[in-house]
Amino acid sequence: MWQMCSISCMKLGFVLLMSLAVLLQGCKEPTETAFSQDDTFVFVKGGTFRNTKSSYYEKGVTISDFYIGKYEVTQKEWIEVMGSNPSKFKGDNLPVEMVSWYECVEYCNKRSIKEGLQPYYNIDKNKKDPNNNSEMDDIKWMVTINAGVNGYRLPTEAEWEYAAGGGQMSKSYTYSGSNDIDEVAWYGKNSNKTKSVGALKPNELGLYDMSGNVREWCWEWQEDKTDPRSTGRIWKGGGWIGVDWPCASSFRASSAAHNRHLDTGFRVCRGK
Repeated sequence: MWQMCSISCMKLGFVLLMSLAVLLQGCKEPTETAFSQDDTFVFVKGGTFRNTKSSYYEKGVTISDFYIGKYEVTQKEWIEVMGSNPSKFKGDNLPVEMVSWYECVEYCNKRSIKEGLQPYYNIDKNKKDPNNNSEMDDIKWMVTINAGVNGYRLPTEAEWEYAAGGGQMSKSYTYSGSNDIDEVAWYGKNSNKTKSVGALKPNELGLYDMSGNVREWCWEWQEDKTDPRSTGRIWKGGGWIGVDWPCASSFRASSAAHNRHLDTGFRVCRGK
């Protein structure tokens, strides 16, 4: 009898210990990679640029940790937030295109609100941005940031290039994920329209289509030093219409923020 009671007590103690372990596990603080478990985002560990072909290589630029979309924003994602589809080439899994820089920052805020996050941008549509010298841009909303909040945003050019170049896992490829452009990018030679996101090889971080498919808006301005009136917002990555060299991770160009193009879309990121 005593032995049976002892065994029963031991079993009861084990059950209680296991229950306590499960309870404590549930009370743990979330880890820094918890958000990256969402299969549409990748956690990018910060640091200095290791891609030797990057325009930032050995320039002393350090990137902080952040999350970035594994794929370009799709038409399905856009419709769920904005309620309409401006794209020329229709398809839920195709990247959204024909979107201006202004529409992209507005999408970021609306998606943040929809998901209970803090909007990253302050958008004043009634105030003209004094730093916007573009004579082509007749919108010129005043857009400022709420640094440090958890809402969605466009990547900076440096963040975009760091992620496209493989971050701390970089193998110094010319294009995002390969030196063979046809492995990773839809561009003028192998495509006549946008393609479903994620169809080609990813880069070292598991990011798709950072070369080709659609050009991607970034946050910053690029000023034309020969003609300040042509100031525009930077885009990166090249698109399905163009030749190969704009698809290199280091390539940069810009377009007036109000412009919409058949080969221009974006991807979103978030801070930790």
